[in-house]
Amino acid sequence: MSSAFDFAQPWALLLLPLALLPLLRSRRDALTFSCVAWLPTDALGRVIGWLWPVLGVLALASCIVALAQPGRPETQVQRTGHGAEILVLLDRSRSMDDHLLPGNWRELDPTVLLYHKDRGLQKSAAARDLLSRFVAQRENDRFSLMYFSEKPLSVVPFTQHDEVMQAGIAAGATGRGLSETQVGRALIAAIAEFDDRAYTGSRIILLVSDGGAYLDEETADRVRRGLARNRISLYWIYLRSYNSAELDSTLPRWENAPEMALHRFFQSLETPYRAYQADAPEDLATAVRDVGRQQNLPLDFFERIPRQDFSRYFIGLAAFACLLLLVYRSMLLRGWS
Repeated sequence: MSSAFDFAQPWALLLLPLALLPLLRSRRDALTFSCVAWLPTDALGRVIGWLWPVLGVLALASCIVALAQPGRPETQVQRTGHGAEILVLLDRSRSMDDHLLPGNWRELDPTVLLYHKDRGLQKSAAARDLLSRFVAQRENDRFSLMYFSEKPLSVVPFTQHDEVMQAGIAAGATGRGLSETQVGRALIAAIAEFDDRAYTGSRIILLVSDGGAYLDEETADRVRRGLARNRISLYWIYLRSYNSAELDSTLPRWENAPEMALHRFFQSLETPYRAYQADAPEDLATAVRDVGRQQNLPLDFFERIPRQDFSRYFIGLAAFACLLLLVYRSMLLRGWS
């Protein structure tokens, strides 16, 4: 258990004896009258005489304590809310730089749809925009963010601070994606983020990707056991590309598509799984809203409160003492004392 008060630079406290220097009598303090008994009693003068060194001690001591950086150490506070722990696993492969179909693609003739496929929003940009709004609307959730293409990249650890997550999402607009999409490695890394965390409520991996994968037996087993061990629900928002497989299709042409293979594997999991196919920006918005409605359960979590530095208060006290000393010195120079 941490103390309620500490010093970041405790060595500076060794300088505290220097604060007593104003109490030392100097030659200026010698009396200039031959007989003190002849002088009338001056109570105010005695108070002012003591006030001068006391203010000096206060100014020096405050500066020294400020150098020691006093404060309240970092703590953790348990809180309870309604929401979930959501790890956003966002595809950053090159194909995510392609475009979604336009909103009216179902009304277009299939023969001319090819010429309209680049008129929709860019997949990665549409996903970042919707996820940004999703995070802003769910104030009680704890979010984590991981990008992946050939390798997974953890960007934001679990946090309830909206601005940190928003910055991580915005960072996804930097540069172009890589050519490969290793969904299996990304899922294993995402599951590992929950390994050392106490189970406090609903857990979700929100996979946002436009590609599938053929998982080998070892990878599939690690994903299956990891999801079950950490009691994680899996949500896949599938951003379908033009002329790619539809998850609910029964056509033989899509039977061996990597998207269908990944979807069938997810359906075989013992843990909860839901898939959302998004062909257009409107479908993506609907999928994100539905995920928000699904998970709104009680959630216990520990919030990390950063260290609070109280140095500024002691600096303010020192400045106030110095101001009074300047006023007192000004009064002496003007002959008011």
